[in-house]
Parts: sequence; structure tokens; C-alpha cells
Amino acid sequence: MSDDSVRVTKLDNGFTIASDAMTSVETASIGVWSAVGTRHEPPELNGVSHMLEHMAFKGTERRSAKDIAVEMESVGASINAYTTRERTAYYAKLLADDLPLGLDVLADILQHSAFDPGELERERTVILQEIGQAEDTPDDIVFDHFQAAAYPDQPMGRPVLGTEETVKRLKRGDLQGYLRGSYGPERLVLAAAGRVDHDFLVERAKALFTDLPQGRPAATVPARYVGGDHRADRDLEQVHLVLGFEGVGYLHEDYYLQSVLSTLYGGGMSSRLFQEVRENRGLVYSIYSFASSYDDGGLFAVYAGTGEGEAGEVLPLIAEELRRLPEGLTEEEIRRAKAQIRADLLMARESTSARAEHLAQQLQAYGRPLTTAELLQRIEAVDRASLARFARQLAASPPTLAALGPVGKLPSAKRVAEAFAA
Repeated sequence: MSDDSVRVTKLDNGFTIASDAMTSVETASIGVWSAVGTRHEPPELNGVSHMLEHMAFKGTERRSAKDIAVEMESVGASINAYTTRERTAYYAKLLADDLPLGLDVLADILQHSAFDPGELERERTVILQEIGQAEDTPDDIVFDHFQAAAYPDQPMGRPVLGTEETVKRLKRGDLQGYLRGSYGPERLVLAAAGRVDHDFLVERAKALFTDLPQGRPAATVPARYVGGDHRADRDLEQVHLVLGFEGVGYLHEDYYLQSVLSTLYGGGMSSRLFQEVRENRGLVYSIYSFASSYDDGGLFAVYAGTGEGEAGEVLPLIAEELRRLPEGLTEEEIRRAKAQIRADLLMARESTSARAEHLAQQLQAYGRPLTTAELLQRIEAVDRASLARFARQLAASPPTLAALGPVGKLPSAKRVAEAFAA
């Protein structure tokens, strides 16, 4: 299975332009992915990456915030952005004939944002409301508490949104200085997928992205998994908990092991956790496992939402199912997990947005695009012995627990650790 549709050009200044042509569609997805996120922020500027993302749409030297919205929506296009701990993305989806407009708007907001003081104050209020909303959503904020407990006192553990205190302190000059120091061309990938012409994309990028900053970012602080325990007793109907361990990063040889193990352990309705904890025992409404990978590390974890009376039973069951994995893995569940991952991968190939995003992320994580055949081969290479080894490795790492709600009946931190050491 070849990916001959992918082309990559790296300009002399380090700016990478990539395309994935899909001749059977009439649309295109395009975006700029910056290898800058929460972990690259100084502690006093926590949340600046996210605020930059917001301010990008609040006006440039030649477009107001309304102009940006009207121009894009007048051709039926959509434009948006997101921030993670390692990336910030600005992207649009539009009809292929409107690609020049999308490129022009993206280049404008990334290079010529006005950072109008009035807009900054309004957006600060919006972000503070976003932080407040997250705090009011326990099945959302519990993941921030989990991240902070797993990576305490370091950039990888800080919240993407920032804190109320840091967001209130951010000034116009902070945003401008961070942009100049972090958004150099060597950290950017312009990626497009759909009905796109690569040579045209390169030509327009050379003409439009002429004012990218040349600053050099500070060195990235390595991620250092520690593990810990965070519990907050809140007046809620359910206990929301995340229990996890040290996982692996994108570049680790066990990355695909981690994906397959997460899928069969708690990745779907046929998974072990769903069948045992929800279907057989009725202890939860929601339970699933997930893996979060970074450039230099990762997390493997389980989320569960359960009642106060059931909370004390759920954690030991999660531990028991993980301990049983090494000796009890079956070829059928491994085959089923691989089929799920393979289907997800191939279904994503039908989406222009997914293909553009995957292309950009692969270039930033691996330095090159990975072919579909290569990805499928890595998934198929996973076997029972390697999965058993990885499951033992997970259980041997210090656990991390974050829990919100009526947490009084949860086992102590010591008991949680002992459950996996048994």
C-alpha cells in the first residue's frame, strides 16, 4: 500500500511544506502546525500558547476579527485552532478552489496579529471563563490533575489553559515575545490534504510566509514521570478517577505495543475492562483506557466514572485485570484489537483533515512521513509475548491516581500501589 500522494519540501529557512493529494475530493484541509505547546512555556507564562491561539483570530494589521470570520464563512470555509502540551495548530477546511484564501488568512494571522489591547482583555475574560468551565466539569478537569500528579513541578504537568493567576498576568508584550522566540520557521509545518497541488502550495508559501520570526526557543525540559496521588473531595454524584502509569513516546519501539494493549484492555465495548467492570458487574457507566504519547515519554491510563459506593471496588478490579493480562492474553483479543486500530487508520485516510494532521504530526515527531503500509506492518508485528512484557512493565511503574468527587471510600495511595505490586 503506497502513499505516492505525499510530497514534502523543506525551504532554506527550515519551513516545511507538505501535501497529501486526494484526487477524488473537491475539498482541502490546510493548516500550520507549530512544535510549540504548554511544555515549552516558562512557568510564569503558563497558558501563553493557548492565549496566542485565541488571539490569532482577533485581528491582524489588515483584517479585523470580524473580517477573518466573514471572509472564510463567505466561501463556506471553517477555521479553527487547538493547543496541546507539545503542539499548536491553526487549520482550515474549505473548497479546493478557495485554497489561496485559506493560505492568505493563515499566513496573516500567524505573522501579523495585531494583539489589540481591547481584544486581549476580552479574550482574557473568555479564557478565564473556559478555565472556570473546566473546573465545573469533573470528567474534564480530572485529566489535568492526573497530568500534574504524573509530572509534578515541571512543564509537562502544567495545564494547557494556564491558571487563573497566570492568565490574569499575561500582557501584550508577553505574547509578542513568546511568538518571536518560539514560532521560527524550523518549528513549523504547513500541511495540506485533499485536492491540492504541491508546487502551487510551495509557491504560495514562499510568497506569503515571509515575516516568520527568527528567534530561537529555549531548550525543552525533558519529561520526568514521577507518579503521585491527587484526591479532591467534592459534592458530586459520581467519583471521577484516572489511574495510570508511565507509558512510552512516539519514538519508542514499544509505541505500537502500547496502542494494541490499550485497545484490548479498555479501548472498546469488547475490551476487558468494559466487559468485566461495566457489563459483568455494573460498577460504572463509563470506563476506558487510553495512551498519551509525547516526544520523550508517555502515559498509559484508565478513566472511570462510578458511584460513591462502588468506587472502592473499581480500583482493585482495574489492578486485577492488568495483573491478569500477561498470562491470560488470547490470540483472538489481540487480533480484534489490531483490527480496531487498522480500521481506525484506514477510515482516517478518507478524511482530508485527518490526513493533513497526521502528515504534520509525523513530520514533527519522526522527521518524515510514515506510509500506511509501514504503519500497518508495525501494528501487525505486535505479538503476545511482547504485549505480556509491556503489561508487566506498566504494572511495575509507580502508579498515578487522580480522583474527584466523594472519594472517601477509595483505597489509600499505599493500597493502590500494593494492588499492582501483588
